[in-house]
Amino acid sequence: MRTCVGCRERAVKSELLRVTARDGICRPDPRSRQSGRGAYLHPRLECLDRAERRRALLRALRVGGPLEVGPVRTWIE
Repeated sequence: MRTCVGCRERAVKSELLRVTARDGICRPDPRSRQSGRGAYLHPRLECLDRAERRRALLRALRVGGPLEVGPVRTWIE
């Protein structure tokens, strides 16, 4: 079980999208193969928008500066 950083609902890992951050860019990791700290989101734009508004991705990924979420938004769409 994992928790979506957007809506804070718990779900099975296979229902969530893992995202990682590198060089200020948030990237989708659907196979959970990238190294480093990850955060989980439902693959819905509503959850991504909530996570951005609440700055939850910054906290979960422990990123200090701005975070570009364009690649994740493109993957979800």
